[in-house]
Amino acid sequence: MLTTNDTALVIVDVQGKLAQIMDNKETLFKSLETVVKGAKILDIPIIWVEQIPHKLGPTIPQISDHLHEHSPIAKNSFSCYREPKFVDALAASGCKNVVVVGIEAHICVYQTVRQLLEADYHVEVVADAVSSRNPTNKQVALQKMQQFGASLTTAEMLIFELQEVAEGERFREILSVVK
Repeated sequence: MLTTNDTALVIVDVQGKLAQIMDNKETLFKSLETVVKGAKILDIPIIWVEQIPHKLGPTIPQISDHLHEHSPIAKNSFSCYREPKFVDALAASGCKNVVVVGIEAHICVYQTVRQLLEADYHVEVVADAVSSRNPTNKQVALQKMQQFGASLTTAEMLIFELQEVAEGERFREILSVVK
């Protein structure tokens, strides 16, 4: 089970025009927003990454509007783990559990997950908060990530797992996010 004291959220490359051509983008955007809002309520570390932002553009407002106190880490490699600033930010979080969301599932998400697993992190991929342009690419990416040791979850499953109990102010805030 994931806990709030040992789990970080990694948001991968949900940017510009590329985000707009993802398969099932409405569900993707809603799930991403749920995960980001939930992570903020639960006060877990958020590491936000953008692929060559000067070319692909900024992160979509459905995410960036909730992250004013964070700054994205720019990268040009497909895997976030090849970017030293990302590796440092993740190490500084002290978390060994990493939840990954973003695009594209079969490229940047997949390569990031593989390298996180190789670095001995426990990785959970939020299946409804990752996508690719082609649904087959997403499906195969999820299968391969599982084969290499990643676990799958969903936005709502993740938030309630981290919350643990159906009581308190955080629980009420979470209910308003998932409705």
